[in-house]
Amino acid sequence: MNHKTIKYLFNTYKEDALFGRYIRLEDINPLIKNLPSKFNIDCIGQSVLNQDIYSITFGLGHKKILMWSQMHGNESTTTKAIFDVLKTFKNNQFESILKACTIKIIPMLNPDGAEVYTRLNANLVDLNRDAQDLSQPESKVLRSYFEEFKPDFCFNLHGQRTMYSVGNTNHTATLSFLSPAEDKQRHITETRKKAMEVIVHINNALQNSLPNQTARYDDSFNANCVGDTFQALQVPTVLFEAGHYKNDYIREQVRGFVFEALLEAIQYIAKNDITGEKYQDYLKIPENGKRFYDVIIRNGQFGDRFLDVGINYQEQLIEKNVKFIPEVMIIEDLSKFYGHKELNANGSEIFTSKNQPIQVGYSNDFVTVNNVKLSLNL
Repeated sequence: MNHKTIKYLFNTYKEDALFGRYIRLEDINPLIKNLPSKFNIDCIGQSVLNQDIYSITFGLGHKKILMWSQMHGNESTTTKAIFDVLKTFKNNQFESILKACTIKIIPMLNPDGAEVYTRLNANLVDLNRDAQDLSQPESKVLRSYFEEFKPDFCFNLHGQRTMYSVGNTNHTATLSFLSPAEDKQRHITETRKKAMEVIVHINNALQNSLPNQTARYDDSFNANCVGDTFQALQVPTVLFEAGHYKNDYIREQVRGFVFEALLEAIQYIAKNDITGEKYQDYLKIPENGKRFYDVIIRNGQFGDRFLDVGINYQEQLIEKNVKFIPEVMIIEDLSKFYGHKELNANGSEIFTSKNQPIQVGYSNDFVTVNNVKLSLNL
């Protein structure tokens, strides 16, 4: 499937009912209920607060793909992309894929976290650190569904922060991928190679639409993480991390890149016997660096020194809207870092809204330099 075709599909079938960062169960429920009969809908369990957890199944093939989104309730970009994919399959036959694959999707594993826009579930547990203890109902739902379905591939869909770069470059890591480790030594096993081969294909395909903005996520082993656990159970697992794209804090453009990555991955699995032999180029994908701040104010005067101010946006749910609140994180020489937005104090002092010298922890929409207000907003 070439890039132009995928772009056409996304622009045609993007699910307009979902928009922005705040996506809840009540937002996706009507979309689930309106899926046609070729999609099998099941309620597979409940959250801590007794909200339903749904699965959506389509296709009749012997290659089985399981994917889940919003394990972290505030990571909604991949959920939007999932419904873009579902709407595309709803309106197109894709017979070769449907004959080859059976696809099961859990579009929102953590509806309680999604409701209050938090990473954690209602018991304040990170579900992606609960793969061994299985202490939470949502974790048990995913694990039992995994064991019942016995997938050939898993897609673990997440979102990552704006700080990530492609290596130490000034390229933003808009999408990152990982074939998780399955042991502390991070051996490149046959299972990992299969996941790596899928990632190689995705990465190559994305270079047409997203050149130099894909990266490889850190593969430090943690048995409590779901991806590491499923990989250790000999099921090739691909981690998708939806990150930042220029001026796209609501991640509407990023959802298009996730859509493309998902379709490329599904099609590749459908059309190929994946052995892992084509894994080598995975190791050439640059690792995620941490070279970005949301805003950098360059060349501020602090006593007899000239330093930079690094500011990040803190995401807060206010009246059912996600607001981006600027907060000063660091004041030092940031010459090796980049800002998604950059301002220049030109050697002047930087003051707060109350005309006090700026300091770490300051949070407001603007600063003052030479009696001029500089906006820190998006």
